[in-house]
Amino acid sequence: MVVTDAQPEADTVRGEIPELVAGASAPTAETEPPLTVLEPQRGWALPDVRELWRYRELLFFLALRDVKVRYKQTVLGLGWAVAQPLATMAVFVLFLGKMAGTSNGIEHYPLFVFAGMVAWTFFGGTVTTAAGSVVANERLVTKIYFPRLVIPLSTVGVSVFDLVIASGLLAVIALSFGVVPGWSILAMPLVVLMLAVASAGVGVLLAALIVSQRDFKYVLTFGVQLWMFATPSIYLPTEALGPTAQTYLPLNPAYGLVLAFRQSALGGAIDWYAFGVSSAVGVLFAVAGVLYFRRVERSFADTI
Repeated sequence: MVVTDAQPEADTVRGEIPELVAGASAPTAETEPPLTVLEPQRGWALPDVRELWRYRELLFFLALRDVKVRYKQTVLGLGWAVAQPLATMAVFVLFLGKMAGTSNGIEHYPLFVFAGMVAWTFFGGTVTTAAGSVVANERLVTKIYFPRLVIPLSTVGVSVFDLVIASGLLAVIALSFGVVPGWSILAMPLVVLMLAVASAGVGVLLAALIVSQRDFKYVLTFGVQLWMFATPSIYLPTEALGPTAQTYLPLNPAYGLVLAFRQSALGGAIDWYAFGVSSAVGVLFAVAGVLYFRRVERSFADTI
């Protein structure tokens, strides 16, 4: 009788065990990870904005890493953010302003040049760092998948950080000269945005070219320096340029954007023609750079 009574209980236990095990091990639809299918991008295509948004934290931490690495174990620390524009300003004021006489008729020429150099440092720094960013992150590119466009775009964050510091010093110098910005300062966010778009576009294009042709890396070194001297809005007033030059110089995206930055910061009237043309050319550079980058990025891991 004991055996007979125990038998149904044993059968019941054995019948419940599979259900318990199945219930504990079967994953629900909510806990399953999303399925991601990686396929090579073919042809010309714009970036997937939703995918870039999903990797926004990676972009933030790459920018934060670059900021920490740049100022780690340095004596001047954040002072390096203003060292370059200050040194270049001193050279321009001494040789162009005093010896060449370009400062004639310009009130507060050191402030005039420094404002231009703050904008140019942001532009040139973004182009330089973005251009070499993919090669510099070779191990990251060859190990895991993520939108490669995140790498050059993250360099904009470092330039923005430097711009904030340099702009603080610019404000102090302007106040020491008695210069107070006017209503044109309201256009500053738009000017900075266009500076970021244009410089990032050129940097993204060069980043893709440098991966396959390292010659562009060496051309970049002196190319950016020549570009600075080819942007006379940094050290010359528009009145010193003829009407023909004022018509065609805005095709250089840095020309109109640097000019607009100074006018916005120091309270001058913004040259909307120069700003509009330079902004349009900057957007074209950005579109061309992103399209080419997307075209060749599938081969980065093999050629880098």
